Amino acid sequence: MNNKRTPESILKLAIIISMLLWGVSWPSSKVLTQYCSPINFVIYRYFLVVITLLIILMFLKVKLLIDRKSVWMVIASSLLLAVYSYLFFAGLKFGFAGAGGVLVTTLNPIIAYLLGMLVMRRAPNKNETFGLLLGLLAGCTLLNIWDSFNSLFLAGNLYFLLAAITWAVMSRFTAQATKYGSPFSFSLWMYLVTFLCLVPLMDFAELQTTFTITDIAFWGNMIFSSCVVTGLATTVYFYATSQLGSEKASSYIFMVPLGAAVSSWLFLGEKILLHTIVGGLLGLLAVYLINKKRSVSASS
Repeated sequence: MNNKRTPESILKLAIIISMLLWGVSWPSSKVLTQYCSPINFVIYRYFLVVITLLIILMFLKVKLLIDRKSVWMVIASSLLLAVYSYLFFAGLKFGFAGAGGVLVTTLNPIIAYLLGMLVMRRAPNKNETFGLLLGLLAGCTLLNIWDSFNSLFLAGNLYFLLAAITWAVMSRFTAQATKYGSPFSFSLWMYLVTFLCLVPLMDFAELQTTFTITDIAFWGNMIFSSCVVTGLATTVYFYATSQLGSEKASSYIFMVPLGAAVSSWLFLGEKILLHTIVGGLLGLLAVYLINKKRSVSASS
C-alpha cells in the first residue's frame, strides 16, 4: 500500500457512510441478541472480523506486522474492547437499541475529553466547562432520570454507561497505537487478541446450536454487523482518523445517534422518544462548543 494521502473529500464521504452504518448496526445487533448469548455473539462477530480484515490487508498489500512498541497497546486495547463488547451486547439484550445508540455515542467523546484533560493535568476553561455540563445534561436526559432516578441503575442503561466509559478509555490507547504502524494492521491484531481473550468464555453447547440456525435474519445480520460494520466501517474510521486527525474525525461520530434512532424505528418499531431527541441535540451542542473552542485555541 502506498503512502500517498487520500483526498480529504473522499475521506469525509467514506467516514460519513461508516457512521451511518454504525447507526444501523444497533438494531441489527439487537436482532442478533435474540438468537444467542452476548458473549457468544461477540466471539462469532470478531472471528468474522478477523477474516474480513485479513482479506482487506492482502488486497491493499498492507504489512501485517506492527512496531513492537505498540504490542502493549494492542493488549490493553483488546482487553478493553472485550469488556466493551460484552457490555454493549448485554445492554442491547436488556435495553433499547435506539436509545442505547444515542446514549453511548453521545457520552463517548465527552468522557474521552475529560480523560484527556486528566492526562494533560489541566482544568477546563469557561467554555469547555459549559460544554461539558451540557454533555452531562444530555446524558441525564437520554437516560430519562427526571421521571425516576432509579432508571439510572436499570440493567440496560447501566450497561450502556459502562460501555461508554470503557470505549473512551480504549480510545486513548488506539489513538496512540497508530503512530507505530498501519491502523489496518493494528485493528487486525486488536480484534484477534480480543477474540482469543473471549474464546474461553464461550458456551460451546450454544455454538453447536448456532450452526443449525437457518433463519436468514440471523446470518444476514451477522454478516452485516461483523464484516460490513466492524470489518469495513470501523477500519475506515481508524484510517480516516490517522489521515484527518482524531479531533476532526471524532466529530462525525455524532451522526451515529441519528442512524441508530431512525433505523431502530424503521426495522424494530421502536418509538423515537422526546427525551431521546432532546438529549441527542444537547449532546451535539455540547460537543460542538467543545470542538469549536479547541479549534479556536489551536489556530491562535
